[in-house]
Amino acid sequence: MARFTFRLPDIGEGIAEAEIVAWHVRVGERVEEDQQVADMMTDKATVEMESPVSGMVVELAGEVGDQVAIGSALMVVETDGDEAGVPKEIEEQVEAENPGVEEVADLTPRAPLPAGEGSEGLASNEPPAVSAPPPPPPASGRGAEVRGAEKHVLASPAVRARALDLGVDLATVKAEGDRLRHSDLDAYLRYGQGQGYHAPHASRAREDEAIRVIGMRRRIAENMAASKRAIPHFTYVDEIDVTALEDMRGDLNANRGNRPKLTMLPFLIVAICRTIPDFPMINARYDDEAGVVTRHGRVHLGMAAQTDAGLMVPVIRDAQDRNVWQLASEIGRLAEAARTGKARSEELSGSTLTITSLGPLGGIATTPVINRPEVAIIGPNKIVERPIFQGDEIVRAKLMNLSISCDHRVVDGWDAASFVQALKKQLETPVLLFAD
Repeated sequence: MARFTFRLPDIGEGIAEAEIVAWHVRVGERVEEDQQVADMMTDKATVEMESPVSGMVVELAGEVGDQVAIGSALMVVETDGDEAGVPKEIEEQVEAENPGVEEVADLTPRAPLPAGEGSEGLASNEPPAVSAPPPPPPASGRGAEVRGAEKHVLASPAVRARALDLGVDLATVKAEGDRLRHSDLDAYLRYGQGQGYHAPHASRAREDEAIRVIGMRRRIAENMAASKRAIPHFTYVDEIDVTALEDMRGDLNANRGNRPKLTMLPFLIVAICRTIPDFPMINARYDDEAGVVTRHGRVHLGMAAQTDAGLMVPVIRDAQDRNVWQLASEIGRLAEAARTGKARSEELSGSTLTITSLGPLGGIATTPVINRPEVAIIGPNKIVERPIFQGDEIVRAKLMNLSISCDHRVVDGWDAASFVQALKKQLETPVLLFAD
């Protein structure tokens, strides 16, 4: 038998280390050549690691959430046969890619998990989640008789029904007068809880739960903290009447044929791309270490997308060259790739400006955090229908607030406001979006 050390290979783009986000093997388990053994996350994407040899896993490096340096031992496998059983070309390739990397001596063997446990916990020392015991049934409630009736408590049917609904024994409620009234019940509810009363629908205490911040969530936390630390943000919000645009969108969708359904986002992107040439400081990246602002001639638009793993920002390349239908198709493709974890690293980097939208959850206004090193991020909010004045008449209108957060080191407030006003003109007169 021979032991083969599988070292973390160079996975490109100058990455120095990667984070373990999942193990797919256990110590003591057999692994086959080309079998997936781990998922490693870099700054760009999650990469699947496959075993180059077959054999028995005897050591694993680190737990989920740990960082592993490029060239360090990731897994040790006891291969079938003798030394000759280890592919020579693999050893030569690893040594060539990672010269001078010493053997990692502190790999910790991982005991096999009990049958039925998933790969999420293969290298985790987190305590199992503890579920709070179910609350005991109330002494009385809907469907139970009000015991006060047995003592001939005088109360109206409405008071009795309310007490039944709350699970209150009327015999324990003090009446101010000859019959029990709602005010007496209110006083009991207000002051009687310290004597043991608990509303049947009250929230129950739960056990504390400690969750490690790892993987995508850790990357998001690090990026957001770095952005807020380094960038002096300011946010500008304005209201846009999108009634005419929504009517146009409805007409286009009604006649779209096999083309994708249009949301507000493609129209907003077209408006942004048509407005950017007059406000080049918005479509820029700031290298604060070098003290250089690069104003980009092309719009590579980042699109913040919520996934089960956390927030990801796939990039629409050359958005300025696409029409609304092409943008809708690309938005759908990238969103699906991000949700399923199939987005390539080049599809998750290189944006020059970002849009973040919560769709129907958009709220009244947002103050989005800039996707560093960009200098601006745009956030459309929820469309609401409200009455507005048009001359002396009151009409129904569809209104949307548009937020923009900017890096005040690069973008002045006047420029941000002027940019949004130019967008507003395009969106409120949507024929301009299709004019030459």
